[in-house]
Amino acid sequence: MSTRRIIPLVPVAPMAPAVRAQPLPERAQLETPPPLALYVHFPWCVRKCPYCDFNSHTPRDQGIPEQAWLDAVLADLQHALPQVWGRRVHSVFIGGGTPSLMSARTLDALLTGIRMLLPLDPLAEITLEANPGTVEAERFHDYRATGLNRISLGIQSFDDAMLARIGRIHGGDEARRAIDAALTHFERVNLDLMYALPGQSLAMALADVDTAVAFGTEHLSCYHLTLEPNTPFAHSPPVLPDDDTAADMQEAIEARLASAGFEHYETSAFARPHGQSRHNLNYWTFGDYLGIGPGAHGKLSSHEGIRREMRHKHPARYLEGATRGDFIQEAREVDVADLPFEFMMNALRLNAGVPARLFAERTGVPLAAISTQLQTAQERGLLAPFNERIRPSARGRRFLNDLLQVFLRD
Repeated sequence: MSTRRIIPLVPVAPMAPAVRAQPLPERAQLETPPPLALYVHFPWCVRKCPYCDFNSHTPRDQGIPEQAWLDAVLADLQHALPQVWGRRVHSVFIGGGTPSLMSARTLDALLTGIRMLLPLDPLAEITLEANPGTVEAERFHDYRATGLNRISLGIQSFDDAMLARIGRIHGGDEARRAIDAALTHFERVNLDLMYALPGQSLAMALADVDTAVAFGTEHLSCYHLTLEPNTPFAHSPPVLPDDDTAADMQEAIEARLASAGFEHYETSAFARPHGQSRHNLNYWTFGDYLGIGPGAHGKLSSHEGIRREMRHKHPARYLEGATRGDFIQEAREVDVADLPFEFMMNALRLNAGVPARLFAERTGVPLAAISTQLQTAQERGLLAPFNERIRPSARGRRFLNDLLQVFLRD
């Protein structure tokens, strides 16, 4: 971010007297596990975008092996049941890849299998990611009949030239038709937009936002295009707006959405009242999530500590491993010394922060163990004064990486 946007330091109040420094415990001691969500990964796309570093693959000549994927993820879920036995699932997110490539029959079988194996909350938020180039109104109708209740559309831009420059397979008209179709069948619709695109001006970025707002959806996600390692854009970078222009875009987008009635509740997320993504809020408040499907990540808590897992990443390896009950590529117990950073890396993305008590509840580490770091962050003007919440200041939101570094282990 441009250095000309330095936010002045302001005096801060001292930490609450009850928070006194004490050493980290030898292991996390959680009294009760946090809320549980389920993530399901569908790894195939029509074509991989040049900026994308997600675990997505284009299918071979045989096409997408939907049935083999369905059988594997349900076997994966059944295999994982002892880790989450008896815990209610509050949200399901089907991501990718491009999950809207799957048939309604496969989606129905997936959600039926999940309901049979897990105690799914009757009011659970169930989201599917979709791309405008792969959806039809009839498919959305059939998706809705499965119990799906939220759609997240990867629009990115309504400008044909911008979409071509970032390798998208749809055009602006297709994006508009996909939104109309989604809103016909779903009350809860999110639109993903990107800004700081190759050759994009401030006026063009705002035009995309204004077009999205006019549809009346409850949620917008606005992401700054970044050049991720090991992507075509990283190897052959396009000419992007400079840092000052990108910062102008960010500030103008935030102001425009605020005037339209959207709350900027997370770094890249904006919602109308009661429209926040409940699944993503669970991530940001350090809840648990079971991840199934190729390359899916999971975080699961128990009285013994917190465990992170990743499934076999390549679809062929995952499907082959499923035949013998081999799903996990990596698994590790999170070191207690890393828990403060891991918690803050999520919680401090929320502009309103989190209740201070949540730190101990979700990590099993007493808040007093990080009192020195909290005081340091306040003294640097990166955290708001302590008032029973841990919340980034305006400066902390702008310089989030600097704030997070305070909580890195020595």
